[in-house]
Amino acid sequence: MDVKIESSWKNKLSEEFEKPYFGTLTTFVKGEYMAGKTIYPPPKQIFNAFEHCSFDAVKVVILGQDPYHGPGQANGLCFSVSDAVKQPPSLQNIFKELESDLGKPIPDSGNLERWADQGVLLLNATLTVQARSAGSHQGKGWEAFTDAVIKKLSDEKENLVFILWGRYAQDKGAVIDEQKHLVLKSAHPSPFSAHSGFFGSKPFSKANAYLIMHGKNAIDW
Repeated sequence: MDVKIESSWKNKLSEEFEKPYFGTLTTFVKGEYMAGKTIYPPPKQIFNAFEHCSFDAVKVVILGQDPYHGPGQANGLCFSVSDAVKQPPSLQNIFKELESDLGKPIPDSGNLERWADQGVLLLNATLTVQARSAGSHQGKGWEAFTDAVIKKLSDEKENLVFILWGRYAQDKGAVIDEQKHLVLKSAHPSPFSAHSGFFGSKPFSKANAYLIMHGKNAIDW
C-alpha cells in the first residue's frame, strides 16, 4: 500500500502497511471522511508527527492518546494545537511544568512543531478522531500501528527518552526496552490528575540530562 508518510518511516514501517489490519484501517478512515463527517486532523496532517521528525532524528518520544476533537485544534502532534488556537488545559499544564522545571516562560503559541523539529516524536496512539466524539476512532487499527512504531524505535535505536504521562501511555509503553532507553513516567497533565504527580516531575530537565550524558544535543523546550 502506498502511504504518504516521511520516507525514512515509510521504509521502516513498510511491512506494517501491507498487513491486513492496515488495509482495514485505511478503508475505515477514508470512509469516515467520504461520509461527510468532520474528522480531525485534516487528512494531510494525519502523519504530521512523522513528517516533522524522521526515524533517524528521534531523540525523545512523548505518547498521547487521541487527537483533540474540537474545531481547529488537532494538527497531528500529540498535545499540540495550531498557532492562534486556544491552549487546552493539558497543554497549559505542560507549559506550567516546563516553566517550573526549566524557567521557560509560557509561550503564546501551543504549536509544538518546534519540539518535533528537534527530534521529539509527538505520537498519539490513535491518529484520527471524529469531531466532538473522543475515542471514536479507537479500536480500528491505529493502536496496532503505533505499537509497531514504538517497538521499532525501542528495538532499533538506543538511548531514547520515552515520556509516558498517565496510565494509558504507560501501558502502551510496555514494549519499550528500559535497559536501552530512559522511560519517564508520571501522572497525566490533565487538570484531573496533574496534581497527583505530574507537577514537579521535571521531565524536561531529566530528558535533557540523559541526552547530554549520551552525547546528544539537548532539546530547546
